[in-house]
Amino acid sequence: MSYDVKSHILGFDDTKKVEIVEIDELFATMKDAENEAISFTLVNPYPLREYSFDVPLATQALLDLKEDSNVRVYNIVVIQKPLEESRINFLAPIIINEDNKTLAQVVLDPKSYPEFGIAEPIKEFIKE
Repeated sequence: MSYDVKSHILGFDDTKKVEIVEIDELFATMKDAENEAISFTLVNPYPLREYSFDVPLATQALLDLKEDSNVRVYNIVVIQKPLEESRINFLAPIIINEDNKTLAQVVLDPKSYPEFGIAEPIKEFIKE
């Protein structure tokens, strides 16, 4: 599915349109539609942990979010070998408005969300 990027993805200011493909209920890939060399692995945080935050008003306006909007949230994962050593950035979620196919990355204040880290190992959330 194609999405318009309404605010910059950290470090990728030129990315304006992305394709997101779900791999399974946990993982997805996000690729720059205009530069195939740029690709991200995403994770759905909700099967892993309690995860809630306030979407800034500016982002709500950018994405035209309403109370009944169909919203998805992903976090970027830096894949490592073995997979259990991969790191999740819970402080910069990707917010998607499925209704109008737009997305934005939000950078959360670590002081407001001390329970979220910028590079948390995925192994901390794998249930055995």
